[in-house]
Amino acid sequence: MIKKASIGLVVLALSATSCVSKKIYNDLENKYSDLKKENRSITDENADLKKTKNQLELDRDKLTKDLASTKDDLAKQKADLAAEQKKYKVLQDSYNALEKNSNDALEKNLAKNRELLAQLEAKGKALAEEQARLDKTASRLKELEDMIAAKEEAMRKLKETLSKALTGFEGKGLTVEHKNGKVYVSMENKLLFNSGSWAVGSEGRRAVVELGKVLGDNPDLSVLIEGHTDDDPYAGSGPIANNWDLSTKRATAIVAILSENPKINKQKLTAAGRSEFSPLASNATPEGKAKNRRIEIILTPRLDEIAEMLNSIN
Repeated sequence: MIKKASIGLVVLALSATSCVSKKIYNDLENKYSDLKKENRSITDENADLKKTKNQLELDRDKLTKDLASTKDDLAKQKADLAAEQKKYKVLQDSYNALEKNSNDALEKNLAKNRELLAQLEAKGKALAEEQARLDKTASRLKELEDMIAAKEEAMRKLKETLSKALTGFEGKGLTVEHKNGKVYVSMENKLLFNSGSWAVGSEGRRAVVELGKVLGDNPDLSVLIEGHTDDDPYAGSGPIANNWDLSTKRATAIVAILSENPKINKQKLTAAGRSEFSPLASNATPEGKAKNRRIEIILTPRLDEIAEMLNSIN
């Protein structure tokens, strides 16, 4: 991603240099356009991952509901078995009484009793098999719940670690929040960029570097860097056409700084531009606009283990 962003910068630089041939300029400009398309594709892929996560949670809830229903059915079947056993006791007493009377009556009751015993044995075997299946499912569900709880606890601790690492910047437009199983680090533009610019200032760079230190110690996290703007149209000139371009350039600028840390897994980094279409507050006030102009860094734990566990239950 960094290499591709660098190509975009070369295109921008060459566009201002009159001595470059038109063919080279057009080639680089086309490459820059392709990079923008690739970024939109990555944004769509991230949306699909969110949908997958939501579907996994729905599947887990359905399995839990099905387990409760099956347990209710098992309890009913156990009650039915107890009733049948009571009937058997009555029949057994009748058999003992009839045994003293006639051989014909005795044989008839013996046949009935054998049939009843066979039915009871079959039902008992079926109940035992169902109980074994339920026990196995319950065990897998417990493992899944423990795994989800462990990831939630890990993300809670990550939020605490980030809050401590970035404590010097909170109150300056930086917040750290844990919700929906993820950790969100939000940095307002006043900490990072000048108006209309995607160059990160010195204090903003320090904040991103400190964040990168924590990410370097957690290489399995997926890191989505989203750029956001208010709804004021971009008024600058040069290579930036609109708020989409600006939000994307700002996101890639943060990726560039994070990539300077060799401990960070670059394959886990994704940059995305959201323009003005995901506001935190109303753009009707200056305060709302300030909140909306931001970089959001969304940290997501590995979910493949949970997906594999769900598949094994199904």
